[in-house]
Amino acid sequence: MTILGLDTATPATAVALLLEDGGIYEARDEAEPDTRGHHTECVLGLARTLLEQAGIEWSDVDHVAVGLGPGGYTGLRIGVATAAGLARALGASLSGVGTLRALALPVAGATALTILDARRGELFAAAYAADVELLAPCVVVPAQLATLAFEASELPLLAVGDGALAHRSLLDEAGIAVAPAGSVLHRVGASAICRLAAARALDGGASVVPMYLRLPDAEIALRGAKP
Repeated sequence: MTILGLDTATPATAVALLLEDGGIYEARDEAEPDTRGHHTECVLGLARTLLEQAGIEWSDVDHVAVGLGPGGYTGLRIGVATAAGLARALGASLSGVGTLRALALPVAGATALTILDARRGELFAAAYAADVELLAPCVVVPAQLATLAFEASELPLLAVGDGALAHRSLLDEAGIAVAPAGSVLHRVGASAICRLAAARALDGGASVVPMYLRLPDAEIALRGAKP
């Protein structure tokens, strides 16, 4: 099975291609600081580039997998709509993968505490020990990070994600290790989206419903404006 994976839950646009022989190609567009990224402009172009590098055609894609978040409202809508449109046009199957689960996948020998910047002074967080979900994706404020240590886990705890980097001092105070600043563990990789989708293929994949966890900014503003 050839799988095209993409994630637009964070400001970065991440795309990967997993071939039947296990070969993998990956590309990403990193957004400028304090921006929401260029998903609409980049995602299809990055996918096309990977297909060219792999020497295959769009018609060779058997499955499309997309990160479901949590993440930015607009980014998630773009990613899910793009993935659904591609799957429909290509006659490929479609599945969704939790973005925080994908962030945790490369963490080995530790319980992964995955933390992404949710803006509005909040964070998206979850925790995984290998395939076991210890903390379901949720919204927290930075002051709550100290309570996310898992004493029941036999593995050490390692925090990853841009939220972990932004609040390293709080995590340090709580005795929670953070991956080094330059580590790729802090980036959501579309290759993890592909690998998780491949592992679930026998189960028919996961439903493709965005995990927003919060109302969009526009709706919050509208509700605040009502008397």
